[in-house]
Amino acid sequence: MLDGSETDQKTLLEVNNIEVIYNHVILVLKGVSLKVMEGGITALLGGNGAGKTTTLKAVSNLLHSERGEVTKGSISYRGENVAGLDPADMVKRGVIQVMEGRHCFEHLTVEENLMTGAYTRRDSDVSADLEMVYSYFPRLKERRKSQAGYTSGGEQQMTAIGRALMSKPETILLDEPSMGLAPQLVEEIFGIVKNLNEKEGVSFLLAEQNTNVALRFAHYGYILESGRVVMDGPAAELRENPDVKEFYLGLSEEGRKSYRDVRSYRRRKRWLS
Repeated sequence: MLDGSETDQKTLLEVNNIEVIYNHVILVLKGVSLKVMEGGITALLGGNGAGKTTTLKAVSNLLHSERGEVTKGSISYRGENVAGLDPADMVKRGVIQVMEGRHCFEHLTVEENLMTGAYTRRDSDVSADLEMVYSYFPRLKERRKSQAGYTSGGEQQMTAIGRALMSKPETILLDEPSMGLAPQLVEEIFGIVKNLNEKEGVSFLLAEQNTNVALRFAHYGYILESGRVVMDGPAAELRENPDVKEFYLGLSEEGRKSYRDVRSYRRRKRWLS
């Protein structure tokens, strides 16, 4: 487990000053830079439209399916330029994205969904890895013969993460894992992410609106606003930052506040000053 500092730790993924444009017109990312350290959990935080999902898709090279492209900057993985690689090549390098909204194959059983994650593998350890997934997600073993479309939102999120694990990833890009889940399930999912990080050595870059839970489990965090990184630092420091407390955790010196009570111009002025 990392201590939250990037000092003396090996950089696994580096995004350097990238810009992303959709349909040759819409500028979504405006010079985003970040690092994911080997063996770390890095949180990418921000509201709807901040650019979190676009950043993940830039890394996994899924932008072209949505008529998006990286027009400036660079993306490297283990020191090698990976911008523009086929998404399948990224999976072979050990980088896989768990999409927002789970995207399970509804007509397949839970176990069949999990096995699709091992489709590109040619080794003989698939059965052992399936049991490893079930050890982290015992509920999936109970529901393994059920059609995924008839399982709960939490079980589908577990299935999506388990399917990613079946590809033997080194790094998982996890998009909005708390979306649509009850607080208890959110804690369970993030607890499993922490265990996978500590016991299996899987690194995570997770995009999340739930700043409170993300900063409790992450080692390092980046905050995005309008396609730009406006703040970054060790998660423990971000949790104590007064601006983060006020604008993302709903706390201030006067006590708990509603995010809707904060004027957006004041927020932008403070971030960018």
